[in-house]
Amino acid sequence: MAAKQAIDALTLEDARAEHAQLVAEIGHHRTLYYQKDAPEISDADYDALERRLAAIEQRFPELAGAHSPTATVGAAPAAGFGKVRHKVPMLSLGNAFEDEDVTDFVASIRRFLVLDEEAPLDFVAEPKIDGLSLSIRYEDGQLVQAATRGDGAEGEDVTANVRTIDDIPNTLTGSVSGKRAPAILEVRGEVYMRREDFLALNKAQAEKGEKVFANPRNAAAGSLRQLDASITADRPLRFFAYTWGELSEPLGATQSESRQRLAELGFTISEPSRLCRTADELLDYYRWIGGQRATLPFDIDGVVYKVDRLDLQERLGFRTRTPRWATAHKYPAEKAQTLLKAISIQVGRTGALTPVAELEPITVGGVVVSRATLHNEDEIRRKDVRVGDTVIVQRAGDVIPQIVGIVPALRPADSHPFEFPTHCPACGSLAVRSTAEKADAAAEVVAVESGTPDDGTAVEGAEAPAPEETVAEPDGVVRRCTGGLICPAQAVERLIHFTSRLAFDIEGLGIERMRLFHSQERIREPADIFTLEKRESERLDRIVTMTGFGKKSVEKLFAAIEARRTIGLDRLIYALGIRQVGEATAKLLARHYLTVDHWRDAMIKAAEERAVQPTERKPELVGEAYAELCAIEQIGVGVADDMMAFFREEHNRALLDRLLAQITVETYQRPTTAGSPVVGKTVVFTGTLETMGRSEAKAKAESLGAKVAGSVSAKTDYVVVGADAGSKATKARELGLTILTEQEWVDLISGKAGAPE
Repeated sequence: MAAKQAIDALTLEDARAEHAQLVAEIGHHRTLYYQKDAPEISDADYDALERRLAAIEQRFPELAGAHSPTATVGAAPAAGFGKVRHKVPMLSLGNAFEDEDVTDFVASIRRFLVLDEEAPLDFVAEPKIDGLSLSIRYEDGQLVQAATRGDGAEGEDVTANVRTIDDIPNTLTGSVSGKRAPAILEVRGEVYMRREDFLALNKAQAEKGEKVFANPRNAAAGSLRQLDASITADRPLRFFAYTWGELSEPLGATQSESRQRLAELGFTISEPSRLCRTADELLDYYRWIGGQRATLPFDIDGVVYKVDRLDLQERLGFRTRTPRWATAHKYPAEKAQTLLKAISIQVGRTGALTPVAELEPITVGGVVVSRATLHNEDEIRRKDVRVGDTVIVQRAGDVIPQIVGIVPALRPADSHPFEFPTHCPACGSLAVRSTAEKADAAAEVVAVESGTPDDGTAVEGAEAPAPEETVAEPDGVVRRCTGGLICPAQAVERLIHFTSRLAFDIEGLGIERMRLFHSQERIREPADIFTLEKRESERLDRIVTMTGFGKKSVEKLFAAIEARRTIGLDRLIYALGIRQVGEATAKLLARHYLTVDHWRDAMIKAAEERAVQPTERKPELVGEAYAELCAIEQIGVGVADDMMAFFREEHNRALLDRLLAQITVETYQRPTTAGSPVVGKTVVFTGTLETMGRSEAKAKAESLGAKVAGSVSAKTDYVVVGADAGSKATKARELGLTILTEQEWVDLISGKAGAPE
């Protein structure tokens, strides 16, 4: 691989080209990692891409603001369990893999808080237990509800099962200091299984001729997620508490004080932990506990670092899916060698052809791996991967399989390079390399043979990784089917995405059933899902007569469809599968436009404006609706144009209208901001702020219900001007907008001053 040009040596033109390529490449890798469970590069290589992008944006700030995908967490609740809406979302953590990542993590917090190197900043470091996330709610000291993390917003109700775990008290009688538990207390932590208990359980399972588990984590997850609580009661489950959700009063002023309070209330906390004050101390802890890893009685896959002071945690706040004040430092992935038996080609919902390695099953890190992505023909050529090769398989982040190389000495003498197909295996249409368009791969690589089956019934197994943004691949590397809507693979994959857990999340209508119903022409587009029950009366070959279906299962399917006839605007937007519009972007759009009619009409208007000015790069010169879309924080021209490509097509608009005739789309509800003086207001920050960093200012404004825009327009309510403000301040004055100093803004949001006229 050619060496990258030094950042300082880049011209603006060079930087702009590399920036676009990096945004696409990072988006592609995030899609493979979070949505397809099939990364092609190591975590370290991925982090290097992000660091390179950040460095370019730091030197060329005018390039910042391009769309950046945001990962989601967890898995959707399984059928058979009640669903619990978390009062406080259960988010995931960002990851660090190298020493430099930890140093950057600490530095980023100091930058965000505008702390110099001498200012004290403490962290709590603790083991990262490899188990199943759980939230337990207590009211007046009594356990009233327990739920898995699920998709972060909604989890499975496992209250009856949790009551059988000895580590979890049913009643909180008070701490040793005599102070009672808060009236409302959501304790969060990890359900796990000790290694010795896991081995004993597997031995007993084998002796009874029943299922054995791949690893302690799967055993713990499968044991907790049982429809029969008596099975859970027979399993040796344990629980570590490490954080909290909703609270009626604080547990302490710091993370360490709050951990100790949880211990006093009867919970086991993750130990050994350590209070650290520098990045070097965090790394010392990481290496020390890494040396103890094999002797610990439970599995860990890394350590977690958290800012100790809770007031600083509050200031730092959250990104879309992760807190800024914490990160997980992962241990290196495990590797193994196995035989590459074949290379199959999968066609994604946008026509991207993705090669998949069919492997001789091999256990890597305790999990059997039989498939791994090869990404594309360029990657196959670069690694010179051939059928019959002995390949080195690594589970990236200890979860997702990838081929990192071959063993040349074991290559068969008659091997030959793999010839990538030039026609789509699904429809026979020509498959051409994408050079001008960005593309998103959609390989459905199944690597871990555990989890939740297609019909949604609860089984023993682990939470599956959640989908991530549908985002761009690097230009010029994707071979794409030109069949479009005539290609059955693309049509059915779009429908599978539509019913996925972050979209309409229809239980019992998973991958295999969707493929079946599509092949039978029962479901050809999204609206057909909601007319399925009515149309069944017109068919002789009704679903209830088919193998694998019974009256009860069909009734459950129709009930699940009916339950999703009302949907949130953000989920609807995500479900449409518009390129580069993933969960985080869908929420940004829903938050801005609020209603489906407003969003739809604005998109059609913007598409009409773009059609008149197809090559103009300045949004304000294209049209008002288009400029408004591009001004939404994190959207920009690239994402906007992919949305315009969707809305320019008459068949897409007609498809959407047919769907809207069958469903009810709820008005998007912004986070509760009672009493906020800036709720619904559009704010632009410009110049250097003195009391807080720009990121903190934006996060605070958004938490109060304001919309933070990247550019000034006639619809801007407030322009907050710091030192060295430039063209945005000038334009605000020209438009006669309300301009606030930093102190005036702080007074406004703190209630010390009324809203400016």
